[in-house]
Parts: sequence; C-alpha cells; structure tokens
Amino acid sequence: MSDIDPRDYSASPFHNGEQLAQARLGVRDIEDWARQVIRDYLPEQHRNFHTALPFLVVAARDEQDRPWVTLLEGPDGFITAPDNKTLSIDGLPTRGDALHGAILPGSDVGILGIELATRRRNRVNGRAAEVTSAGFDFCVDQSFGNCPQYIRERKWHRLDNFVPGQSIRGQRLTNEQKQWVSSADTFFIASGYRGEGESPTYGMDASHRGGDRGFVQVLDDGRLRFPDYAGNNHFNTIGNILLDPKAGFLFVDFTSGSFLQLTGRASIDWDSEELSRFPGARRLLTLEIDEIVETRSAVSLRWSSDAGSVRSLRLVEKTPESADVTSFIFEARDGGILTGFEPGQHLPIELEIPGINEPVSRTYSLSNGPDQYRYRISVKRERKGIASQFLHDHLEIGAIINSRRPSGDFVMTCNKCPLVLVSAGVGVTPMMSILHAVAKERSDCPVWFVHGARDGEHHPLAEEVRDLASTRSVFTVHVAYSQPAPGDRIGTDYDSHGRIDGALLARLINNVDAHYFICGPVKFMGELQTDLESRGVSPEHIHTESFGPAG
Repeated sequence: MSDIDPRDYSASPFHNGEQLAQARLGVRDIEDWARQVIRDYLPEQHRNFHTALPFLVVAARDEQDRPWVTLLEGPDGFITAPDNKTLSIDGLPTRGDALHGAILPGSDVGILGIELATRRRNRVNGRAAEVTSAGFDFCVDQSFGNCPQYIRERKWHRLDNFVPGQSIRGQRLTNEQKQWVSSADTFFIASGYRGEGESPTYGMDASHRGGDRGFVQVLDDGRLRFPDYAGNNHFNTIGNILLDPKAGFLFVDFTSGSFLQLTGRASIDWDSEELSRFPGARRLLTLEIDEIVETRSAVSLRWSSDAGSVRSLRLVEKTPESADVTSFIFEARDGGILTGFEPGQHLPIELEIPGINEPVSRTYSLSNGPDQYRYRISVKRERKGIASQFLHDHLEIGAIINSRRPSGDFVMTCNKCPLVLVSAGVGVTPMMSILHAVAKERSDCPVWFVHGARDGEHHPLAEEVRDLASTRSVFTVHVAYSQPAPGDRIGTDYDSHGRIDGALLARLINNVDAHYFICGPVKFMGELQTDLESRGVSPEHIHTESFGPAG
C-alpha cells in the first residue's frame, strides 16, 4: 500500500501484514508506542501473572499446518518462569485434542494468559524448545499486555474427580454445535504468519474475542461470522490473516469444561453494507470451516458468571468539565457501600441504549479518590462513540446503570517514591484518582502533575487539580497548551505553550528514581517512554495506560 510510513521497519515489532492493517486504518503511529511495550522478555509483573494462572490459552499448528487453539491446565505451579525469556509448562494437549502431538521442538506457539475473574490478560509469542512427554519449555519472542475490553468476568473452580470425555471430529456444524456458537459471549482465535528468514514478529498468536451473547453468527453449517471492535491497534490477528488466512477458533462451554475447536480460512469484510448492522463494529470476519473437533469435559476447570459482581448504580451528579468531557458520579442504587478500588483503576459499565438489543459494555477510568464511596467517570464525547454520546446526551440524574468491579493494573506500586503524573487530553482521568489519593495520604515525597491540553476550553478538571495541589507544598503542577486561545492566560491557566515532550520533563524533573505514570495517545506515551529510558529511568519505573476512541 502506498500510504505506509516509509520509515525503516527493520526493528519494528510488527510484520508487514500488521503494518498493512494499521496503515489502512490510519493508526501507524502505534509503532512508536509498541516499540516500548512489546518486549522480547517477560517483565516481572508478567512472570508473576502467568505463573499464577490455572490455565493458558495456546495456539499452534497441526502437521497439516492448520492453526488450532486450546487450553492447557494444571495444578498450582504447573507454569514456572526460570528466567525472563522462558516459561516452563507442565502440560501438553491431551489425546483427542486438535493439537495433540503438535507441539514439537521449534514449533511456533502463541500464548494468551487471561484471568477472567479480574479481566486481566497478557500475550506472549515464541517457540517451543525442549519438549518432554509431560510438558515443554517455551522461549519468548514477544510479550505484551492487552486491555480488558470485552472480557466477561468468570470465577473458576476445579473438579476433584475429573474424568475426561471423548472427542469427535467432523466437517460441518451439528445443530447442537450451532446453538453452542450462537449463544457464546467469548471465544479464542489462533492465527499466525511466518515469512522468509527470521524475525520475532513471525509465529503464532492466541487472542481473545468477546461480545454480547449471539455476537458470533452461524451463517450455515460451514461458516461463522463475527464483528470485530476497536482494540489496541496492534492488529496481530488481522495482520496475520491478511498474509495467511488460515485461522482456528475455540469455543469453551464454561459450565462443563467442554471444547469446540474449529479450523479453516478467514476473510475480512472492511466496509460492506452488512457492517452497518453491527453498531460499533469496525469490520466483519468470516471463517470457512475445514474441520471441527468437539471434546466433552476437556478440562477439569469449571467457570461460572460472577453474578455477585454486577452492581446497579444511580447517577447522582452530571457535570461538564470541558467542551467535550463530562463527569458522571454514581452511587449504589441500594444505598450500600461500593466495592473499593485502587487509584488509577477503571470501571466496567453496561448501558441499555435504545435500538440496541444487548447492553453496551465500556470501560472508563475512575477519576475520583478511592475513599469517597462513589464512582466518578469523566468521559470524552467521541464523534462515533455510541456509549459516550448516549452518556452525554441521554443519561440524566436518577438513571440506573450496571457496573462490574473496578479493575486494572495502572496503580501505584511504590507509596514512598517521588511520583510524576503525565497526561494528555482525557488521559487526565486516572491521574485525578491518583492525585486525590496522594493528596490525602502522602506527606513528604514530591509529586509532579504535568498535563497537556489544546486550550482552556478543552482542559477538563483544571480547577480541581489546582485546588488539590494547593493543599500540599510538595506538589508541582505544570500545564501545557498546544493551541492556547486568546483568552487563555499564561501563568494562570497554563504554564507553557506547546506539547509535553521529554525536554519539558527534563527541565521540570531531575529525578531518575521517580515513578512515572503516563496516560494519553499511544504516540505521546511511546515518545515519552523512549526519552525517559534514554535518560536512565528504569523501565520498571514507567507505567502507562492508553485510551482510544472505542466510544
């Protein structure tokens, strides 16, 4: 494609298919960000995460080069991380599984670690090294985190007296299998690409897809179709399919531990009239099925929907914060105490929007302090945002919505360290929560709050920040306006003209021991992280949270 950025991609974390998808959708600026967050090793947080899981989602190819995806389970400790480049997994696909016998030394393997109860997930791609009769060592090529969007919360337990079931194969979906697929709210997808030569961008990828029940359509006994929504703009699955259309799907019956594994060829519908039938979808993917493997009671794990985590909230305040950001404050509908949260976490909500059959799920950062027995979200209106426009235009005081437990990893890991909060635009929202917390609890450690906005009209929560900063002598606030309006006063409304960059941070903060929290567009975060690391700030001291126009 002629509109691909002509930069040198020799060190890109994306292969050509992923770059093509990004260029088509105008998000090639993800490159700068991804160079920082896609690593060739497992950060300590990811090592701890993966080794605590009861199962892994694993993608690989069979002897016919067809992608499949499965779950590997084991007792506590069945996954270990002897170093930051290796996972040792005490488990292999069992007899009857589509990938039984497929993991061999040198095999491409994609792994998704996902914790359904907390909606956390991390992906890691690489190859199998040593393989024994009991398990295998996995060598890391790429490791990166994923956002919690569209993950359904589920708690798990393990059967004490587990007896694995039988597997059957076929080429066409039975009526029972059609019903299984049509009622699913979650599935996993395997895709991959290996070009000529060697590159860490090549290999297999295991990914999660979620939506409302029925979001996967059964077109006939040999074809499925599902809408693909806004994500992290990496386009790993889409990029793989552009270059190699073979793909595998896994549907899990969470109540029985049964698997429905499919493999076939995928195609992408970018802009047909059919797309308009799926509000919020960015494209449609269709799988032409080649083979099916159904295994009853495939694993000893069982999952249940965490109905207790759903909480009805009542909107009690609605406050415009800027030209395009409004805050919404919720209390418990029943007047009870809400689940607490860590400053920086986000709130999953569900909205009943007229004209849409199923609740619309979104995740917004909490922008209030964690001790106020209230939830506040500050939402930017997105031009094509179904949820944000509904919130701004139609949700009024007294309205009831449903929420899940607050969650997320963008939280303080050091309570006694110098702290730098850096944001742009609506990226200020999690910073507000952190600022409220440190204003209440911290005493002598310095805190810098650095925010970038277009102008005063597009500067949300400005007065609140100044009020909080005035309570503590150790707080320093710096605001940069990229396009100040004639009425904006330097020294009062803002402190510098321009955008936040590494040079500005270097002038303001001379402390490599500080922990930096950065939230904003991906290019903004990528450039800042590169600069901070070049100045000697440890990657472990740099914490990032992106936002996007999911709406």
